[in-house]
Amino acid sequence: MPTSAEWLVFLGASALFAILPGPGVLYVLARSLRGGRADGVRSVVGNGIGASLHVLAAALGLSAVLATSATAFTVVKLAGAAYLVYLGVRALLDRNAGEVAVPAARPRRSALRQGVVVEALNPKTALFFLAFLPHFVHRGEVPAAVVFVVLGLIVVAMAMAVDLLVAFFAGALSRLVAAHPRWQVRERIGSGLTMIGLGGALALAER
Repeated sequence: MPTSAEWLVFLGASALFAILPGPGVLYVLARSLRGGRADGVRSVVGNGIGASLHVLAAALGLSAVLATSATAFTVVKLAGAAYLVYLGVRALLDRNAGEVAVPAARPRRSALRQGVVVEALNPKTALFFLAFLPHFVHRGEVPAAVVFVVLGLIVVAMAMAVDLLVAFFAGALSRLVAAHPRWQVRERIGSGLTMIGLGGALALAER
């Protein structure tokens, strides 16, 4: 486990990672504005699950493949970018979203599922855990893989806490948007373009 001094560095760096906007938090923002606080919270849980998968993959050494294989990194990156663009285009074409805050016919669980996919297909998250966590894992009585997972889940929990704040504030704004049809249309277009932009940025991202 990290020493006392290393814990301060670890928690400070983890807080910075949680605060910096990325595809996950921006997806939560867009989803909360469109579907309200409930959808926002579901998307946060989805992001947390997706990030936890990266932690487990890194602990098992699978994320090393992304770090060493340009092909694997590109495949995952383009898959994530394509999914974000797909979500953005669907938001732009979903004209019913301009009439109600959350379409009744749309399953609530889609927010959670989409959050999992968005974060799981973000190779930057995998590389972050692979590059960051080993600095705080030392040989000792506790197996290194267990320490790695524990530290990774702490990072995920901190990121989820920030995402929840975004979901609650954006969810409150969605109620104001719901009272103005024109703003609903603008919000739908803005959310769609945001996700398409995120997809484009992820597609152009370098390791």
